[in-house]
Amino acid sequence: MKCRMKPMVSGFMALCASVQVYCQNPIVPPGLFIADPEAHVWSDGRIYVYGSRDESNDYWCSYSHHVLSSNDLKNWTIVENAFASKGANDQVPYCDHLLFAPDCAYKNGIYYLYFCSPDKQLYTEGVATSSSPLGPFKNGKHMVGANEIDPAVLVDTDGQGYFLWGQGKPKMAKLSADMLSIDKSTLTFPLDSAGNEAFHEGSSIRKIGDWYYLVFADDSRNHKPTCLGYAMSKNPMGPYTYKGVIIDNIGADPAVWNNHGSIEMFDGQCYVFYHRSSHNSQKFRKACIEPVTIAKDGTIAEIEMTTQGALGHPIAANEVMDAARACLLSGSVFISDLAEADVLSEGLTNISDGDFAVFKYLMFDGREASFRVKTSFSKGGVIEIRLDRPDGIKIGECRLPGFVPEMPFAITDCKIKRTIGKHAVYLVFRGDIGSQCFVDWYNFGR
Repeated sequence: MKCRMKPMVSGFMALCASVQVYCQNPIVPPGLFIADPEAHVWSDGRIYVYGSRDESNDYWCSYSHHVLSSNDLKNWTIVENAFASKGANDQVPYCDHLLFAPDCAYKNGIYYLYFCSPDKQLYTEGVATSSSPLGPFKNGKHMVGANEIDPAVLVDTDGQGYFLWGQGKPKMAKLSADMLSIDKSTLTFPLDSAGNEAFHEGSSIRKIGDWYYLVFADDSRNHKPTCLGYAMSKNPMGPYTYKGVIIDNIGADPAVWNNHGSIEMFDGQCYVFYHRSSHNSQKFRKACIEPVTIAKDGTIAEIEMTTQGALGHPIAANEVMDAARACLLSGSVFISDLAEADVLSEGLTNISDGDFAVFKYLMFDGREASFRVKTSFSKGGVIEIRLDRPDGIKIGECRLPGFVPEMPFAITDCKIKRTIGKHAVYLVFRGDIGSQCFVDWYNFGR
């Protein structure tokens, strides 16, 4: 299924341009990079995602925040520039500060967007307000006493607000009744020793049932914070007991560095929201979703990255699959973009012999008899189509044509062995395909 966008009517005019997106992992379209997703379901029943927006390989994040929303986790609306520190002086009393990962809370008819800046001396943590969950958020104010990155907020059922922030070790304090400042007398360090050992940054807090969950970027594996870890408590201020990893994004990109996200209940199901790196960069990150299961004791089993994402079931093999929806990559291959006839696509590039890309999961019904793939700038080489492992059953082999200037792209077909059931599809690249080759999409024909 191809990602598509169409303009939406917006009441915010230039401040909040809006687009509609149809796709799954990742949940943002080509050319847009949303990281650090904090998901919240508000009283209208929709789910809203607040995150940082990557825009350059030269620095982290950007000068504005977009807001994503959905009523089904499949069709997403993006409202642009819901909050900005550049070109919108009425939104924040200081300009040109980069905006890192945000969070949002609701209390007494007001939505509070908590933001942070990389400046460690001034305006490190701040808060802006709106009457709408989509913004525009205005009247940004500095929060005295919170001097590190990554705000996280919980408004408990009794109306008391709690604020988390920090790197290396999370800090926590109660919020004032007006949600605009912290009560420094309540400052605490909520994680147990095992949690502090794993904690890197990126706190997120939720209450589900009788349990409070503290989710964070976890560097207990891979010598970098590619995991989302979590801890649990019966008390909002802890102590929180470390329980382990929810998801690990290692393998999303050769340059993957961090993870940051949240959990949220939607329509009776719990989901983890996280990001994956792309473009062979630590900075071009894309929000993704997976369903998770909460056991009777409140614990959450670790789950894998998938292509199907929030669908929760395999994708029909005959659907057109954007190559950029690969959930795992091996070798030098990474996801990048290509403009073709004024249409921006994202796909696989920088391909070497032995690299592979993985798509989890596809459902075959036994009628699929061919494989079709669109490529650009290929030198040749072969794509092996294998099931469930890089050395798994080979159901087909597609030999790519060499690049011809008069035909900037090629669509190539090959026959496959018929198969049935749910499978991970491995595209294994063999031969001298060429580092400039771009794999746009593929599907299995009946």
